[in-house]
Amino acid sequence: MARPDRLPKILTEAETSSLLDEPNQRYFGPHRDYLYMRIMLKAGLRASEATALRPERIDLMSGKLMVREGKGAKDRTLWIGEELLEELREWMDRRQEKAPGADYLLPTSKETQVATSHLRRSVKRYARDANIEEVGRVSPHVLRHTFATRLYRETGKIRLVQKALGHSDLSTTMVYTHVVDEELETALKDL
Repeated sequence: MARPDRLPKILTEAETSSLLDEPNQRYFGPHRDYLYMRIMLKAGLRASEATALRPERIDLMSGKLMVREGKGAKDRTLWIGEELLEELREWMDRRQEKAPGADYLLPTSKETQVATSHLRRSVKRYARDANIEEVGRVSPHVLRHTFATRLYRETGKIRLVQKALGHSDLSTTMVYTHVVDEELETALKDL
């Protein structure tokens, strides 16, 4: 199989930590943006799926997260870990105070859905503030690529990555094997 011309950009662990350290969580908007980034990194959601999340689609006890009508109108079920669940439980109290009538899990303070364009601008700004190299490359989709690459590294199972991302065609998901292959090549050459 030929290697794709452009491999997906992904964040290192250090870049991820720096990015997540940027939003000042004392304030509602940056706290919400932090949680968007955490969810995209932990569940591989597209920006549009993250902004469309509704509270009833996530079980704050089990971690089961339902993505309804993702790209291609496909539904999928994902799970998130305890650390992020605890952060979301705390968020629900704050959300109830600030945006009690909102339909969305992570709404604006005016109780409306966050625009994906706002999310893209915020991620880029936090990346710039975190001094992440190639700031122009950091976007919500890079967070999704980072999730997928880490899941593949962790499991070695491309079908799991395909299912988590909601790809109908496995060839779309295969790009993540190339990212890991390139890392292996670099590591072996450096021995």
